[in-house]
Amino acid sequence: MSANNVTLYLKAEQNIELQSEDVYLKDIGKLTCTDETVLNRVRSIKLHHFKKDAPQRQVISILKVIEEINKVYPNITVENLGEADILLEHINVDRHKGPIQTVKIIFVSLIAFFGTAFTIMAFHNDIGINEVFKKVHEMVMGQAGDGYGILELSYSIGLAVGIITFFNHIGGRRITKDPTPIEVEMRVYETDVNKALIETADREGKVLDVH
Repeated sequence: MSANNVTLYLKAEQNIELQSEDVYLKDIGKLTCTDETVLNRVRSIKLHHFKKDAPQRQVISILKVIEEINKVYPNITVENLGEADILLEHINVDRHKGPIQTVKIIFVSLIAFFGTAFTIMAFHNDIGINEVFKKVHEMVMGQAGDGYGILELSYSIGLAVGIITFFNHIGGRRITKDPTPIEVEMRVYETDVNKALIETADREGKVLDVH
């Protein structure tokens, strides 16, 4: 096949999760080309097949992708605007369904709830928050407080409002369009994990690459 003077633009993603065992070029990112026929043919190029008894992660080099494209269109120009290496993951969705997954979610939720509560109480105990409230009450009112009052109530309400504002969520609703601190850290963590997996595969010689 001929594709003279045709440029294919490819924006490969860093991490691709797939339910299908077969990986095609259209799965690894976005493609565009002025020739619709060439574009459709390139999209259907098969890059990898996940076997059931083999690892369900595979790193593929963009050079290998370009090599596969050149096998079909030797004269095509490929411009990669994305990642140099792509981490492919085969996900079995059915494996994560059922009551066991529900139990895991409930367990993690309880750990997060009670763990956070214990951390806040331990922090208040370390700084002696009750003594601080007594001192503030005595400085303002001229006498020691005789129990929990407006100061403690205001602090508790302020603490709850501060947590909600910081995490940018009320229940399942987002307060603003900005990403939450947890979402930002999760994206950073995900990027670091992807890079580590790609570098490990490269050092072990398990990357699908050109020879």
